[in-house]
Amino acid sequence: MNRDELLGQLTEDILAYAMRGSFPEQELARSLKPEQLDERFEEYELLLDLHFILQKDVVEFVRNLSEQLRSIRTETRTTSRTRRGTVDGRINWGDTIKKRYSQYPRDNSIFVCDNRSEDYDIPENIVLKRLISIIHNTIREAEEYLRADYDWVSETWKGSDDLIDELQRIVERNVHVRRIRDPDTYEPTERMLTTAADSRQEVYRNAASLLRSRQRLFDGDSEAIRRLLEQTAIAPDDTDSLFELFVLFRFIATIEELQESTPQFQTIATDRQEVARFEGGHEIVLYHDNSARDRNLSFTAVPDEDEDSQSRTDKVQLVAKEIAGNYFKKEYQDHTGRPDVIVLEVISDDDHEYLIVEVKNSANEDTIRRGIKETLEYLAFLRLNEEYVFGRDDEEYFGSGWNGLLVVQDLQRETASLKEQAESEIKVLQASELENQLEQVFRRKL
Repeated sequence: MNRDELLGQLTEDILAYAMRGSFPEQELARSLKPEQLDERFEEYELLLDLHFILQKDVVEFVRNLSEQLRSIRTETRTTSRTRRGTVDGRINWGDTIKKRYSQYPRDNSIFVCDNRSEDYDIPENIVLKRLISIIHNTIREAEEYLRADYDWVSETWKGSDDLIDELQRIVERNVHVRRIRDPDTYEPTERMLTTAADSRQEVYRNAASLLRSRQRLFDGDSEAIRRLLEQTAIAPDDTDSLFELFVLFRFIATIEELQESTPQFQTIATDRQEVARFEGGHEIVLYHDNSARDRNLSFTAVPDEDEDSQSRTDKVQLVAKEIAGNYFKKEYQDHTGRPDVIVLEVISDDDHEYLIVEVKNSANEDTIRRGIKETLEYLAFLRLNEEYVFGRDDEEYFGSGWNGLLVVQDLQRETASLKEQAESEIKVLQASELENQLEQVFRRKL
């Protein structure tokens, strides 16, 4: 699958779950954030705002803001006050006479005075203040990164330190901005946005347009999400994360259909490693890109120097070579750290079943061979409560043959089918095969 196909499928997946009120925000955030960012940016909404302020239109808006604030609109507001024995403002003789006649007869010291003031709290300014606040708050969270020498800010805020400082001065010192009240939680309303969008002044029209584009992103609009994935300044040429997300969604959709239950997605606030949980005939937990430490499930990064570990390592080398040869139908000559995998845990009574899945966004033969070896390593050194899951008694280090799966990109050559891989210790599927073949793999676990 090429990048466009991945984007199209991911957009459909995310939109489908967003319309139902939930989708794995934490996983999407992890996949769209730069590696340099700290854990704050695994909060989905904060990451969306980071993407939002990286847009060229937003940077250009800030660049022109100082000059455009000089022509900010206000309305004249007149307030009337009753004074005795003094005059404070312009005397409103009509109201003064009425006041004396109705409330203060024969008291000629009573005056009604009108005072005029500028009202900044008009709809257009509320829209403007909200946009400035969003940009300013997001920059404050990400300032250390925006000022650093990262590729993903090279065409936006990089080299614009003075622009960041200028925005800070505007928020803290600009008399016009300070006089506009802070918008309420529900503001700006749609009527306010419409008023700003119809303004003759460009600054208000731009503010309304940018706020609406941000809201579409937060609402899960399909085009907005596709642009987010497509124009990610975070990693524009890196499709590995997109491919992993694609595989993850295929897992979720297939399990949902088999279990006939809706997934419960976990958020970062839950402080768990799982992505989703399914209830039904079996309890199924899905983990991604971690070792599920909260369930005491782990992989040994470096094999122990004991006899059992050495035999497992030898077996991995031997079986990896054999599976790769069978899959590609050719002979090979001989010439881990933290797993980047999807872990499926099936729980029934006191029994646990596992499916360990490695994802390689590649059709390169050597990469796939390495993926086969890594998948076997994950199986051989998978531990639950510090005990090996497979091969403790029978040296079946890789489980039943349906406990390991490698997912790769589509190949342009003939390879072994899932049926032909029946006797292999792990199975290999290409991206285009997931739709039809993944169910068969899952049924072996369920």
